[in-house]
Amino acid sequence: MPYMRPKSLEQEVLFKKRKLRKSSVCGDIAIQGKAVGRVPGKIKACGVKDAVQITSISGVKLSRPSTMDCGTAIALNKWVDKSVKPTFKRRGPVVQLQVAAHYACRTRNNRKGARVSEHGKGRAIDISGFVMADGEVVSVYQGWRKNPSQKQLKKVWRGACGPFGTVLGPNSDHYHRDHFHLDTARYRSGPYCR
Repeated sequence: MPYMRPKSLEQEVLFKKRKLRKSSVCGDIAIQGKAVGRVPGKIKACGVKDAVQITSISGVKLSRPSTMDCGTAIALNKWVDKSVKPTFKRRGPVVQLQVAAHYACRTRNNRKGARVSEHGKGRAIDISGFVMADGEVVSVYQGWRKNPSQKQLKKVWRGACGPFGTVLGPNSDHYHRDHFHLDTARYRSGPYCR
């Protein structure tokens, strides 16, 4: 005969869920943070209409609060849940994403005269590493070209292609040698992944 669940445990679970629901954004309890509202930009094409500041995604903390739109937060959640967590399951679990960059009103690769980056529209995030529960850090820069991290990093990079419209990694150019650039720009020909 199974034991009855203590009433105190039931209340603890309900309280935790209520607390998570209170700090969730974008209509998903797995996306934790706060609504920021309109974020104006210094350049005309910059800014985010309904920005959110994300602190954790699918139970994985971000190394710093990151500002983006809900479309990007939802894509990030899907990627973490379907690709990052399963890939590092044996090694991890993953407890933190190291954020290299999020919203910043700037041009692409900070080049003068270039088009405004997706970062400037709140539709991009750069991830430079993954922190495991035991404190191990899987760095994109160090792990991309050597084992045992290489296979796992390539798998999560490929897994981002779909939820995100543009996925750039160390093989794309020297600007992205130490991180994954993930943005939600959409193209008629499908996702652009390099």
